[in-house]
Amino acid sequence: MNKRRSYLRPKDARDGAKVTMVELLFDLVFVFAVTQLSHTLLAELSWHKASQVGVLLIAVWGVWLYTAWVTNWLDPDRVPVRLFLFAMMLVGLLMSASIPKAFAETGWAFAGAYVTMQVARSGFLCWALRHERANLARNARRILAWELFRGAIWLAGGGAGPEARLACWSAAIALGFIAPWVNFWVPGMGKSDVSDWDIDGRHVAERCGLFVIIALGESLLITGATFSQVPWSASTLWAFGAAAIGSLALWWIYFDRGAEHAAQVISNSNNPGEKARAAYTAIHLLIVAGIIVCAVADEEILARPAHASPAAITVILLGPALFLIGTMLFKWVVYERRWPPLSHSLGLLLLLALIPVAVLHWLSALGLGIATTSILLLVLAWEYAALNKA
Repeated sequence: MNKRRSYLRPKDARDGAKVTMVELLFDLVFVFAVTQLSHTLLAELSWHKASQVGVLLIAVWGVWLYTAWVTNWLDPDRVPVRLFLFAMMLVGLLMSASIPKAFAETGWAFAGAYVTMQVARSGFLCWALRHERANLARNARRILAWELFRGAIWLAGGGAGPEARLACWSAAIALGFIAPWVNFWVPGMGKSDVSDWDIDGRHVAERCGLFVIIALGESLLITGATFSQVPWSASTLWAFGAAAIGSLALWWIYFDRGAEHAAQVISNSNNPGEKARAAYTAIHLLIVAGIIVCAVADEEILARPAHASPAAITVILLGPALFLIGTMLFKWVVYERRWPPLSHSLGLLLLLALIPVAVLHWLSALGLGIATTSILLLVLAWEYAALNKA
């Protein structure tokens, strides 16, 4: 009698948590998506455009994150799983290409591609788990039910006007946050138990760390591309240095201790699914959003170092603030301390103190950029010293 081969990732294997080459290939689509998001915001720095880009960012992050969770369960080296990821990549390219005009003529394309990826992934998970433990299969069916319901709202928004589209898609986004917190409860099907979300913490931590690298890479690319196009002067050289060092500071603050420690904590947790849900969903979205806004700010400073418009002031201060809030919450959850990291709290207070300085135009855009980079360097130096005390 032939034994059915499981599509589950071998978690007990030595390299079972290792990110595979096909997962890295899949991530390349999201390099394009992050580029599209930052350039769309750069094209029009306004709160209205920021709200639209925010909705699109959450959608892109959701597609990537849920797929990362699925490849935590399923083995990407199995041919059906690999082919499925290839298909997701092709649809993801269409979704990414439609981002700049998603609230205009390509709304149907974005919504259709997004819903196709979400529903197809959940449907594929149901098929792959059909012979596995009953609780895993039921969990997949509940997720599929939620994606079908949310997908209808996304498609309705794709056919509506810009304002109604923003409302519909925002509602669908809200449901996406609610679903895991109510354990994907479905009438007649009950709800999942977080113990059903049996994951490998090392894999989830590495996957989310790689997405942070994607966002940081986009920040460095924008800095380099913009610097190559502006006239070189003392101001632009200082702006280039502040932007590049700021990106390196963001990397250090996230990766020096927090990312690796998180992997260990989740791996040793009695309930890794709940821990990963807390650390790697909305919290990491703040981190990624902060990096993207920092990239936009870097281009503004390089292009106009002598003057800080209200929009420029907002992105220069908001980017580091979002990042510090995200990393502060991430480390607070992971380290399970009574208080959030003092270094990050001080950094946020210093950014707040820059608001009146910026509003009164006591500092140029370049001056603000140097100030925010200095604050990030202070945060990493304080944290590094505190964690390396004898």
